[in-house]
Amino acid sequence: MTFLNDTTDALEHSPSGPLGGNGRDDILAGLEEQRPEGSFDLSDYVAVIGGERMDEIKRLAEPLTGRTWVNVNSTSVGGGVAEMLRSAVPFAQALGLTARWCTIRGNDAFFQVTKKFHNLLQGADGPITLDEIFGAYLDTIEENAREAFIAADLTVLHDPQPAAMIMNAPILGKTLWRCHIDTSIPNKAVWRFLLPYINQYDGAIFTTREFVGPGLKVPVYEIMPCIDPLAPKNRQYTRAEALDILLPLFTADSVDPERPIFAAISRYDRHKNQGTILKAFSRLVEERPRGPRPYLLFIGNTATDDPEGDAVLNELRQQAGDRADVRFWVNVEDNDRVVGALMSIARGFVHVSTREGFGLVVAEALWQGAPVIGSRVGGIRRQIIDGVTGHLVEPGDVDAIAGRMAAVLDDADAAAALGRRGREHVHENFLLPELVKRYLILMRHYSGIMADLPPFTYREISNGAVAREYPSA
Repeated sequence: MTFLNDTTDALEHSPSGPLGGNGRDDILAGLEEQRPEGSFDLSDYVAVIGGERMDEIKRLAEPLTGRTWVNVNSTSVGGGVAEMLRSAVPFAQALGLTARWCTIRGNDAFFQVTKKFHNLLQGADGPITLDEIFGAYLDTIEENAREAFIAADLTVLHDPQPAAMIMNAPILGKTLWRCHIDTSIPNKAVWRFLLPYINQYDGAIFTTREFVGPGLKVPVYEIMPCIDPLAPKNRQYTRAEALDILLPLFTADSVDPERPIFAAISRYDRHKNQGTILKAFSRLVEERPRGPRPYLLFIGNTATDDPEGDAVLNELRQQAGDRADVRFWVNVEDNDRVVGALMSIARGFVHVSTREGFGLVVAEALWQGAPVIGSRVGGIRRQIIDGVTGHLVEPGDVDAIAGRMAAVLDDADAAAALGRRGREHVHENFLLPELVKRYLILMRHYSGIMADLPPFTYREISNGAVAREYPSA
């Protein structure tokens, strides 16, 4: 991949004012606005990322004071996009931007077809009908667009669910489409359906170069997802604090905290490949007749835009049967603190998706210092350096997954070293301020403050060139 030089020295100020500063109060209407709770004190982040990095972010934000940044997605809970926006929006507000976040409305049929979009874009097989595309999808988009109005310096629409809003709703200002999905082998029909909409945007953002589909005729940028180090899920707990948080669940499920625990935390989704984790765990236990018997704890929340979750969970429970060493925690109370606490005490974390746009939960586990076993797919490969920050395996290799789990159990010192290096890797690359920094640079570019292309532009495919051919059937 080819990036421009990563420097902001050439950024220049512009006298032009923000679109949101034109006296309008109705910069956002007709959609369901989300207002994250709590207040952000930027000084709290200095202790994490250092004063120099924070000063650079403030310098980038200074000429954007009052300018408007709007994000549109399909759900406020249960997914990585919502997780990031819940922190990125108030962080930008603390920098002086008018940052807003809204979600579109959809019924069961809409979310069924957009889930099908998601699966097909990630390479799954299956049919899709014209009724689904033009009825459940486009009719819902038109219903949302009928009352919608957005006036912003930059509006970012996330993933396929709101993508067609670009040609149906009045959106004033620059627009970007953000793809969080692994579209390295997209279904040709669905990609071709979405492509005319994507090419109506002023640019597109992907997580990594290989996800960029063919036929794009707009500038393309790379932004890696990031975690908020100060969110309850990502705060650092002592073992005593973590056990105190987990005690009610451990007591209710008869979990002995002195036994080693492997955690698997994600949506209940076929691409998350939890069934293979369960097979590998069973293999591990069968081949270890002696020593402390580990637990496998699955944690997953349901999401309004993912109608398949219940079916996947039921299949996993049937597969587990009456095993005494496997637990399923679903929509637990105080979820974020529970997840953070479990990651901090887990002997290992396992995430072996078959397809993965990024795998935000991997960064969360690495940040907590958990030894991570991850699949060699998608954005996980950007987070795990095999043998350095974690272990990489093929997603279907049950023996390899079980072997890495055994290694984590057998060599505590090596596992702890993986955890330390994984945390350092996240610190340098995948924390919230870096995410917001890249959006600030995009706003400067599209507002005319910065003449050059952003340094994270895919230069070789941002002038209308076709990125690559469709994968062969």
